[in-house]
Amino acid sequence: MPITDLNHYFVRSRDLERSRRFYCDALGFQVMPRPGFPFPGYWLGVNGKVQVHMGLDGIAGEAAYYLGTSSASARDNAGVVDHIAFQCTDAEGMMRRLVAHGLPTRTRYIAEVKLLQIFVADPDGLMIELNFPGLEHVPQWAGAANA
Repeated sequence: MPITDLNHYFVRSRDLERSRRFYCDALGFQVMPRPGFPFPGYWLGVNGKVQVHMGLDGIAGEAAYYLGTSSASARDNAGVVDHIAFQCTDAEGMMRRLVAHGLPTRTRYIAEVKLLQIFVADPDGLMIELNFPGLEHVPQWAGAANA
């Protein structure tokens, strides 16, 4: 198979700084060097690898830059992507970060694969799934997580 890895996903952001704070402060991403694209935005990553590219919604000429969504996508949540999932470590630490930022979350535990999932929406409504493999049981702090 010639596809080897997910490179990044692109988010149309209504407020770049709010989105950057969510991804960096709440989830732990880092701002990465970004080429001089002719529109404002960020490349965000972990471990030196870009994972999220975001650009400001509503800019002049956006149809030439944003090829996969319409101008209504960021306002109407009309994109076709339901969620994006990340492999993670330290589930309890991540939950503390999300709670400290006042972000609503949902948890789910899938016993057959020993996987805890935490779901949190980004500032523009994209659901982020955080996966924590190898947990033998639902942690008490996760509440009534279910499959």
